[in-house]
Amino acid sequence: MNSKKVYKSCLDNCPLAYALNIIDGKWRLPIIWALNKNKIMRYNELKRDIDGITNMMLTQTSKELESYGIIDRKQYMEIPPRVEYSLTESGQDLIVALKELANWGKNMQSNDKLSDMG
Repeated sequence: MNSKKVYKSCLDNCPLAYALNIIDGKWRLPIIWALNKNKIMRYNELKRDIDGITNMMLTQTSKELESYGIIDRKQYMEIPPRVEYSLTESGQDLIVALKELANWGKNMQSNDKLSDMG
């Protein structure tokens, strides 16, 4: 069995691996976190808030997160056109989990620093 089949099998059978696959990627967490912080953002606001992201990567990553049901894209038929992004209910649930993961990471960092001292 090749490694791609093993990985796909793990994604299919392991909810944690599936969840990590959704948030994996250089720009996904910064987008999710910016929307959590600001609630509703327009495209250019989101781009300004995420240092170093290109238009192409913001567009691609936001489409991916939208396809997973993490963010909502609302387009207003105005002139000029206006698009707003926000977290879905599922995206807000993800924030709860990410905060717990961040707390765990903080504890691990503290333990690491303590072990470096002794």
